[in-house]
Amino acid sequence: MIRRRTLTAGLLAAGAAAAIRPVRADTVLKVGGTPTGVPFTFLDTKTNTIQGIMVDLVQAVGTRAGFTAEITPMQFSTLIAALTAGKIDAISAAMYITPKREEVVDFSTPVYSYGEGLFVPAGDGKDYRSFEDMKGMTVGAQIGTVYIEPLKKSGMFPEVKVYDSIPDIMRDVNAGRLAAGFADYPIVAYNLKLGMFPSVRLVRSYKSVVVGSIGIAVRKDEGELLMHINQALGTMKQDGTIDKILAHWGL
Repeated sequence: MIRRRTLTAGLLAAGAAAAIRPVRADTVLKVGGTPTGVPFTFLDTKTNTIQGIMVDLVQAVGTRAGFTAEITPMQFSTLIAALTAGKIDAISAAMYITPKREEVVDFSTPVYSYGEGLFVPAGDGKDYRSFEDMKGMTVGAQIGTVYIEPLKKSGMFPEVKVYDSIPDIMRDVNAGRLAAGFADYPIVAYNLKLGMFPSVRLVRSYKSVVVGSIGIAVRKDEGELLMHINQALGTMKQDGTIDKILAHWGL
């Protein structure tokens, strides 16, 4: 069961989303998010808090479902293990909903879809479109993401370096230590928009191999909580809240 300060049953399965009885207002959920996934989740150094799309989203869900989301910063690759171990109650980050992950945790209805982006040193002006165009290059991807396996299975790359975070990959590409990197397209684009890595170029001609949707994850035994979350997301989709959150962050 959920390890949080209070928990009460209270979901009425019948009726419209707005009519569903929320959990008690003093319920606090520990929600895992990453500090390096701008604009989805990232560490705001001014406030020393995790901010971003998925933070705004889960907090808006909490307002409607009757809980407070307490964001806990974690490395991406540790999120699911922390959830199943009861260290956190939910995950709200840039995490694809995949069949393999769904064997371990349950996801909400999707909230946003995208694919991986390819980025290279700014001095490399080639219009790469596929893995085949990059044969023989050393590339990088983030640990725990769904991009690593296709890269390795392609047989096109002598080495696929694994990094802890997307900024780590971009830093090596920016410095010329890595030929190319693959990561969530919106995260790469947002980092470049902020001017974080001036010597990195996002390859617009590249066609994503993996396209997926992200959502909020909970443990397998938390069907009632998942129902609360999905009902709230349904309301937020209808009243335009999700679109407003995405637009606020430039998506």
